[in-house]
Amino acid sequence: MNPLAEQLNENIKAGNANVYEVLSTLGREIYFPKEGILSQSAEATANAKKYNATIGIATENGGPMHLSVFQESLSEFNPKDLYPYAPPAGKPELRKVWRSKMLQENPSLEGKSFGNPVVTNALTHGLSIVADLFVGEGDAVIYPDKNWENYELTFGIRRHGQIVNYPLFTEQMTFNSAGLREALLSQKDKGKAVVILNFPNNPTGYTPGEAEGKEIVDALYEAAEAGINVVVVTDDAYFGLFFEDSMHESLFGKLAGLHPRILPVKIDGATKEEYVWGFRVGFITFASDNQEVLSALEQKTLGIIRATISSGSHPSQTFVLEALKSPEFGSQKEEKFAVMKGRANKVKSLLDSGKYGDVWDYYPFNSGYFMCLKLKDVSAESLRQHLIHKYGVGTIALGDHDLRVAFSCIAEENLEELFDLIYQAVQDLQQS
Repeated sequence: MNPLAEQLNENIKAGNANVYEVLSTLGREIYFPKEGILSQSAEATANAKKYNATIGIATENGGPMHLSVFQESLSEFNPKDLYPYAPPAGKPELRKVWRSKMLQENPSLEGKSFGNPVVTNALTHGLSIVADLFVGEGDAVIYPDKNWENYELTFGIRRHGQIVNYPLFTEQMTFNSAGLREALLSQKDKGKAVVILNFPNNPTGYTPGEAEGKEIVDALYEAAEAGINVVVVTDDAYFGLFFEDSMHESLFGKLAGLHPRILPVKIDGATKEEYVWGFRVGFITFASDNQEVLSALEQKTLGIIRATISSGSHPSQTFVLEALKSPEFGSQKEEKFAVMKGRANKVKSLLDSGKYGDVWDYYPFNSGYFMCLKLKDVSAESLRQHLIHKYGVGTIALGDHDLRVAFSCIAEENLEELFDLIYQAVQDLQQS
């Protein structure tokens, strides 16, 4: 094993041996090279004042070489904030601003010990880093039965984790914390589990209330007390889009510092929150009471970034940073939030009107981009096919009887027609 990896592992063991225990084989072996091209280039940038012939970019007239056809479209930005490589961890100012944003939006983080967010190539990349660091062959990865399908690819197919599902909802249609608890405690013999918490949930658009959130935290604490080392990943892709009485914070804040056997990891980003999906700017943040553990995990994260994408898009990071710093950012975001909330409320009023109750129920939703219909008599896939080919309406079939509808991309004035068409399509299938 490389001596740098060994030193990081020793630092983690000294700070919190439980964190070392949850590292995968790759997680233990990975490190960020201190004597490679990047570190030597950084040293040269700081000290080589005459000529810097280190990093693989081209320069001209004291700045990065570039074509006018690009710069003419991006003339508001300095070429140095667009064309060179961004640092593997991301632009330092962006990391600082995002950390401040996290504190502002999650008061429960105040006084907690957590690291500086590391920039990822959006949220899937952040989840992939978690999988690489912590999931080995046969390790349990626990998340509900209603989930984003990419979890299976990321944790199951790529890393051969053992996927453990539990029902998302109880019969009373509240979050199934007892199911989570049972799934966790079933891993007592292994002594390790990775838990994914995705709120607002994709595909249902559900975020638990405060009491349910406490039950989740209690279940995780009980598992830790039972001797299970738990990596808890809060997939906060749709954070902030809370339309009703639910938790309005990430559970990351409640989990930080909760127990030595619980390692909280926050995955979030600008993609969904700030409506810049194609920019691919996300973040991964660790919480630990030990600074050596935080530093070592960051170095291992940078090692994975270096070994996969090298670094994220510099222009995208610049665009996000400038937007976050703009005095108009808050008001513009609130304006879009109101549009999204209006769409969600419209959907709920339609579903509660009694027009469609004979053919479907719906799962609770109070946040995010989506909601799910629970079809009574027809298959979701048959309905999806019929909708798209007869009515030109696209939806997502999940399992036998769940149909996901993304109200986020339908104007409020068109939502009633959308659900009328879905209803008509169900009736077509019933009659045939």
